[in-house]
Amino acid sequence: MAMPQNSTRENGFCFTQTLDFSCPSPRPGEAGRTFGAASGSDGCSTPLSNGLASSGTASPSDSCAEPLCSSAPGEEETPLEEGIKYVSAEGEELACGWGGFTPGCLQLCNTSKGVLFFLCVASFLQGMTVNGFINTVITSIERRFDLRSYQSGLIASSYDIAACVCLTFVSYFGGNGHKPRWLGWGVLVMGLGSLLFALPHFTTGQYEARSAAEVGVCGGNQSLPCSQAASSLSSYRFVFMLGQFLHGMGATPLYTLGVTYLDENVKTNYSPVYIAVFYTAAILGPAAGYLVGGMFLNIYTEIGREIDIAPENTLWVGAWWIGFLGAGAASLLISIPILGYPQRLPGSQRYIVMRVSEAHQLKDGSHKKASDPDFGKTVKDLPRSVLLLLKNSTFIFLCLAGATEATLIAGMSTFGPKFLESQFSLSASEAATFFGYLVVPAGGGGTFLGGFLVNKFKLRCSGIIKLCLFCTVSSLLAILIFFIHCPNMPMAGVTQMYNGSALPAGHLNLTAACNAHCGCLQDTYSPVCGTDDIMYYSPCHAGCRKVSENLRNGKKVYHECSCVDKTLLPGPGDAEAGKCTSSCAKRPLLLCFMFVVILFTFLSSIPALTATLRCVSDRQRSFALGIQWIVVRTLGGIPGPIAFGSMIDKSCLLWQDQCGEQGSCYVYQNSAMSRYTLVAGLVYKVLGTTFFIVACLLYKPPPAESAPGSSDASDSGNSGLQQHKPSVPAAEDM
Repeated sequence: MAMPQNSTRENGFCFTQTLDFSCPSPRPGEAGRTFGAASGSDGCSTPLSNGLASSGTASPSDSCAEPLCSSAPGEEETPLEEGIKYVSAEGEELACGWGGFTPGCLQLCNTSKGVLFFLCVASFLQGMTVNGFINTVITSIERRFDLRSYQSGLIASSYDIAACVCLTFVSYFGGNGHKPRWLGWGVLVMGLGSLLFALPHFTTGQYEARSAAEVGVCGGNQSLPCSQAASSLSSYRFVFMLGQFLHGMGATPLYTLGVTYLDENVKTNYSPVYIAVFYTAAILGPAAGYLVGGMFLNIYTEIGREIDIAPENTLWVGAWWIGFLGAGAASLLISIPILGYPQRLPGSQRYIVMRVSEAHQLKDGSHKKASDPDFGKTVKDLPRSVLLLLKNSTFIFLCLAGATEATLIAGMSTFGPKFLESQFSLSASEAATFFGYLVVPAGGGGTFLGGFLVNKFKLRCSGIIKLCLFCTVSSLLAILIFFIHCPNMPMAGVTQMYNGSALPAGHLNLTAACNAHCGCLQDTYSPVCGTDDIMYYSPCHAGCRKVSENLRNGKKVYHECSCVDKTLLPGPGDAEAGKCTSSCAKRPLLLCFMFVVILFTFLSSIPALTATLRCVSDRQRSFALGIQWIVVRTLGGIPGPIAFGSMIDKSCLLWQDQCGEQGSCYVYQNSAMSRYTLVAGLVYKVLGTTFFIVACLLYKPPPAESAPGSSDASDSGNSGLQQHKPSVPAAEDM
């Protein structure tokens, strides 16, 4: 029988593989319905791309009405031999809509590109809210609701805690259920979490900020009284924690079921590209969150009310709540179309036929249990599913490698701006902007490029792991750049004495003869840069008596500063609000290599995810991703910032004093910060390299004769395709 051509276009890609499908003779009492070529005397009926027999009625989608293969015109039918058996999937609804409402205009979106668009919007909103807005407004929330740092840390951690609690349940039952419904309800819950997070703004009284125009100059220093009793506003932290918990619950299906839904409904070679686009949107979300959230923070929290303090003032609270209202409303809207998608897209069955299993082969053959159509449908199979994954050594080491990379990414995203702020003597907003310029092209570009390379070179599982290994080694070499650092800007009483002499290590002395009469306090850290290019703790510590405003840049300028020496004329000098500008010659080199580290770290993310999907049986993919996310979060995402923060805090020179209690760090020693960052980076990169090497060595691919549609590649019993003989050659290269 000549091999027919199918040129049907699905998912926007041309599908021209040649397939040899032979029709078995029907046998009495056979459970499944057998399909073959055109219906005729041989008793075979026309196969449809979704595995349904043609009944003469219109298919829910036109794309489903095309036959998977048909005889060429005028071709004489030849005797049919036993080959592939199509199991009936009658009753499965493939139309896009809600219940019985399935208008024809909606079917234009019933494609993999339509799904990708809505999932990208959902991941963008999730990234913008959780990794953008939260990190941007956390300081304003602390100030507005009288929260301490550990309390705001609990708010941030509530997201990961919720994800870890829900991952096993969602990935196991959702993986064998209706994925779009799980995804849609998850996005809806995420939107409710955002609206709940903004609620405290509307249930509290107006924020009152004290005007302190003259605070900080010599002789006029004032300090706010310490609040011994905890404010009742701090109880709102439980509302914020609940909002973050809902964020974590809602986002759980997005990065497990969303990934596998995309993977199941596109050709195998294009799966990494689709997943890369999906994750790129998730990375661009935080960048948008930083930019938009920063804009909202320049608006006073009580909109419409006039206030005589500027955003630079430590008492300023911006409109932190606007972003959460917008993101919450957008999430509720985007959940509606996601809920309307079918359990599988029209035409997706043809890709299951062609899929070549690459699942890791266990010595005892127990991996074949997952091919049972009824496996994983009840909670009784949960322990067996976990055991199968634990026996999969390649999967385990890929999870551990992912945890090490997640530790670096979490630490980098949390403390990267702080590193730039200290090394280059930048303000917090300038450091965040610089870091955004690094992360958007390096992180987003690396994520997309990783998926593109897998597709371009049609890498199989072992090749993908080797690509991950190459990326990890490259970033390991680039991280050695942290051997160099920029010197600290001189700061009177912190890095040197007021007279310019060396300061004994570990000893601070902010008082000198030039400011002893000022009665300066350490309650408010407000650095100024003198005309002698030396930084001072505050205008008071610089001995400044008068203040004016620089009309050119809007910064405050302090005059008659007794501790500042004029470079040309004798007498007291001037000082300008803010840090002194660093002229570090190593700045371009550090930024360039930090870009390389971020690029190669994110470059391995999509290949590692693709390798995880391919090294497990098809029916375990969603559950495997859920288990991997638990490992990554518990070993990487949650402890990562804690580990990096603990090491960076060791390099602190000047701590905040909050009513006798140690607060955050004001000034770091740049050399020590670079050294500790280098140590942490090397440890985790070496571990990641080791795990990828072990995963590559232990990976055992299926025998070469594994065919598309094999038992490991079958999707489900009701709609899958079961092969009785491995007689069909692989239809496409991976």
